[in-house]
Amino acid sequence: MDTAEVRRLLERVRAGELSVEDAERRFKASPAYTDLEFATVDHHRVLRQGHPEIVFAPGKRPDQAAQIAREIHGRAGRVLVTRVEPAHVRALCEALPDAVHFEIARAVAVLPERERKTGIAIVSAGTADQQTAEEARVTCRYVGHEPEMITDVGVAGVHRLLRHSDGLQRARVVIAVAGMEGALASVVGGLVGVPVIAVPTSVGYGTGVGGLAAVLSMLNSCAANVTCVNIDNGVGAAVVAGLIAR
Repeated sequence: MDTAEVRRLLERVRAGELSVEDAERRFKASPAYTDLEFATVDHHRVLRQGHPEIVFAPGKRPDQAAQIAREIHGRAGRVLVTRVEPAHVRALCEALPDAVHFEIARAVAVLPERERKTGIAIVSAGTADQQTAEEARVTCRYVGHEPEMITDVGVAGVHRLLRHSDGLQRARVVIAVAGMEGALASVVGGLVGVPVIAVPTSVGYGTGVGGLAAVLSMLNSCAANVTCVNIDNGVGAAVVAGLIAR
């Protein structure tokens, strides 16, 4: 049961079409969680945050990821599993015939069948940052948004970014994905008057230290509208962007 269903239920009670007792029974029939012994699946998250639980595949056996995903999908009609390996993909697609494997994003998902909102732009610095940018895009779609993608516009050729000014100005929130020195987020922050969520990636040479240089650069941005998530965290950036844009 998501927030739209709860609202419809309450409106029926207000209109006298449904008794308080019947509404109470329906709420009780929608449990807050399911205990799978190895995992406790949080069905209440869709009410608290507006989207079902997102499954992180590493550390889970393929059969465990498939059981969790099937449970979420059975209640919510959608599911997203991230950072999948080939064994996860096989198990998930077998358990969920409607699932789609987003290879670049390293994700498997059954996305919601509804019109998606606009207002999010995802800007990535280089082709090597595409994995994280695509993870952010799939997650945006999972939480009900269709982002505008602006790719390969890093500061080594900043004129490439400037030709996308119209798209940046239309956005209510921008996700800026960059590795190396992570300067893209500050440049984007200086061009727009909306929140910029910086996503440092682990792309870069030795002194980049697996994304540490980028995350420190983004945390020290002089553009006051820039905030920062963890290294390679396209999921976290997309969820926050979705909350801002909704």
